[in-house]
Amino acid sequence: MLSLNVNNLSCQRGYNQLFSELSFEVNSGDILRITGTNGSGKTSLLKILAGLNAPEEGEITLGNRPVKSDGYQSEVFYLGHLSALSAELTSIENLEFLTGLNQSIDQQQFVKALKQVGLAGYENEHCGKLSAGQKRRVILAGLFISNAKIWLLDEPFTALDPQGVKIVEERISKHCEQGGLCLFTTHQDSALPNQKVLAL
Repeated sequence: MLSLNVNNLSCQRGYNQLFSELSFEVNSGDILRITGTNGSGKTSLLKILAGLNAPEEGEITLGNRPVKSDGYQSEVFYLGHLSALSAELTSIENLEFLTGLNQSIDQQQFVKALKQVGLAGYENEHCGKLSAGQKRRVILAGLFISNAKIWLLDEPFTALDPQGVKIVEERISKHCEQGGLCLFTTHQDSALPNQKVLAL
């Protein structure tokens, strides 16, 4: 069983103290929704948990593995709120790059993942020609490929229609039912069952 432990975490941006002495634990099967007003530190917290930013104080561990260790990083899938796609690459090329950073994947898995998010037939379409919602779906196709146990999702429902939101929610639920864990932020309503809430 996985256990993500956060102890006495503090984060400051400029002269602003976003949060301090923040402690919580997330275990296999847990879905944690992070709430708060704009500027409260939701995105900063996810980036710290992903190892992209360093906290002012505090400790993050997965079991006995610290956040910067290979053992921790190999278990993390981070999705930022920006699309982070290259307009000059096709859907499948972008997905290959994004998911190939820490694993080797069969080509047919990319095709299947794009189909699962409603982008069948868009594999070879350059992302510069896609709508905002379609670009978001390319990124979210990574959820159908990643072997990481810890999902850190910043506004995963942005630019998605109701059907797209449903697809992502179902995928998150299945991931956690299979022993993964998910922390996410959203400004939208979420129908995810049994979600816990952390307010910043």
